[in-house]
Amino acid sequence: MGDLPVASIVCAFGAALLFAIAAVAQQTAAANVREDQSLVRELARSPRWWAGLVGDGGGYVLQAVALALGSVLVVQPILVTALVFALPLSARFSHRAVGARNWSLAAALCVALAVFLVIGNPTEGDGGAPFSDWALPLAILLAIVTAAALLASRRIDPGRRALLLGTAGGLLFGLAAALTQYVTGLLGHGLAHLLTSWQTWALVASGAVGLYLQQRAYQVGPLTASLPAVTVGEPIAAAYIGMTVLDERLRAVGGGLLVTIAAVVVMCVTAVALSRSEAVG
Repeated sequence: MGDLPVASIVCAFGAALLFAIAAVAQQTAAANVREDQSLVRELARSPRWWAGLVGDGGGYVLQAVALALGSVLVVQPILVTALVFALPLSARFSHRAVGARNWSLAAALCVALAVFLVIGNPTEGDGGAPFSDWALPLAILLAIVTAAALLASRRIDPGRRALLLGTAGGLLFGLAAALTQYVTGLLGHGLAHLLTSWQTWALVASGAVGLYLQQRAYQVGPLTASLPAVTVGEPIAAAYIGMTVLDERLRAVGGGLLVTIAAVVVMCVTAVALSRSEAVG
């Protein structure tokens, strides 16, 4: 088993903490905007939403550092622990105690994450993959995002709209994370090289559109539908790009691979359960 990138893991946990702070602030701000109001205008007037955006910015910087030091398959699953950090934060804002069930879910998520990292032991990939390697996986991912956004524009119930928009936003965040690993490597080649790379502008676009879809999801329907979709969609999309484009792999084989897959399932289930619980609260 290869050595885990400790510095990358530490930065990823720091990013998860900042993302948790940002999520609690942004969710409360976006949920208070009525659907007949302009989402962008109302959020721009909210100090709490801006505070959350600052937290997102700090989290993204740490995420970028973590991705520069490690693989997408290591960093993105760790970011799901933002749900664990959000437990006491959301409880404080809503003046309620964290129940034993939620602490048990948080513990199960952390154990599953540890199993995934230690037993799965993901490898680092090739951040400089050519566009030909990106073309098909990127087209498939964007087609799914577009389909989800178009379905959400129809007259369907608020829960399904929030689910679809949250899924689309989460998938774009995952794409942005995978692109970040490459773009951070361009920083050492000068500003001109950075600004003329398609990955840079794809990163900006996916992050901006993903943020809008996320806030829109928070606005149009219950958080119990949108938050789990965003939370799980991001690492799934990042892992998909990591394995199909960046050539990242799990070192586990045989029984170890089965244990790793089981850990991923537990992570997804507990993440959905935690995010739904926090949204209800």
